[in-house]
Amino acid sequence: MADIRKKAKITVKESAFSWVGKDKLRRKASGDIFAVDEKAARIELRRQGMNVSRITKKSQSIFSERVQKIKPSDIAIFARQLATMLNAGVPVVQSIDIVGRGHENTSMRELLATLKMDVESGDSLTQALRKHPDHFDEMFCNLVEAGERAGVLESLLDKIAIYKEKSETMKKKIKKALTYPIAVVMIALIVTVVLLVFVVPVFEDLFKSFGADLPVFTKMVIEMSKWMQAYWWIIGAILVSVFYTVKFFIKTSEPFNYFIDKTLLKVSVVGEILNKSAIARFSRTLSTMSAAGVPLVEALESTAGTCGNRVYEAAVLQAREEVAVGQRLQYAIQESGLFPHMVQQMVEIGEESGSLDAMLSKVADFYEEEVDNLVDNLSSLMEPIIMVILGVLVGGLIVAMYLPIFKLGSAIH
Repeated sequence: MADIRKKAKITVKESAFSWVGKDKLRRKASGDIFAVDEKAARIELRRQGMNVSRITKKSQSIFSERVQKIKPSDIAIFARQLATMLNAGVPVVQSIDIVGRGHENTSMRELLATLKMDVESGDSLTQALRKHPDHFDEMFCNLVEAGERAGVLESLLDKIAIYKEKSETMKKKIKKALTYPIAVVMIALIVTVVLLVFVVPVFEDLFKSFGADLPVFTKMVIEMSKWMQAYWWIIGAILVSVFYTVKFFIKTSEPFNYFIDKTLLKVSVVGEILNKSAIARFSRTLSTMSAAGVPLVEALESTAGTCGNRVYEAAVLQAREEVAVGQRLQYAIQESGLFPHMVQQMVEIGEESGSLDAMLSKVADFYEEEVDNLVDNLSSLMEPIIMVILGVLVGGLIVAMYLPIFKLGSAIH
């Protein structure tokens, strides 16, 4: 727990400002910038070498252009496009400008325009990227720095693009596998509540006119309906309170997040997917950084944050501390108890043969394929489970309402 270093971040709302002025060469320039206030916008523009003569806050209305969020997929596409441009011999500044101008996401265009100005003003690409840690993580920056030092920036950007693309593909598959069953179950619960609150009372009035004794199952459903009508607001208040309480602790409490991640790893099927996904990410990231020549201790620190699970993050950070004092990586990950024997053996072979990046790449390929198979199996497994849930919730209510009608029909005959 002590090794978990990330702290909760407070999100500050930024506004859009339009500005007019001159650049370092005394040429007229204008554009838009996002900042907390006008003062912050002026400071940032001055840092970029702009002499601002006028700056105004852009009005936000329902008709104004909506600020789009920068997604990990946008960063992956940027890495791929920049690598392609550099391979074609296009200079870095011009490459960033071309990619930025062609991007559909307005926030991404703004980010790339800032990167371009920083590089033009004398910063290295690594320095420019490090100013935006929310979008470019430590691994991204370290690999770019290694590429700039060795003069193989386009090659390492290509490795970053491959890594990001594989990572995003895996995330999408896992989300797709989990989103469908969760959505169906939520809809089933909503339909059940609607039936209990609005439909069952209508049948109850009809049954009272029969004058006959109702089946036990029907009586249970009617009592449940009465309870739901009387206390629905309490249930709603509890659900809303639980939702916002969990959301608050997720944003502010690292121990709570660690507990959630640890619990999820123990859940049947889902836990297996998360475990193998974390190992795949660890292997892919460390393989990419090792191939780039990043020192192992530094690579492990960057790799920790890409595992996608705080339990694995803490284990990798602990392994980093042990490697830093001379321990071999094989023994360092073995002590965590999280990495299978096969992973330990592949790491051992890689360390002894000097091909750690190649061995870790094979591990990543294996576990990515395992995750793909598990996600496909989960999708197949969830279909009958969903049918059972729908049958119990919705079908059970319908049967309960029709039992008295069947009973009445039998009495008439």
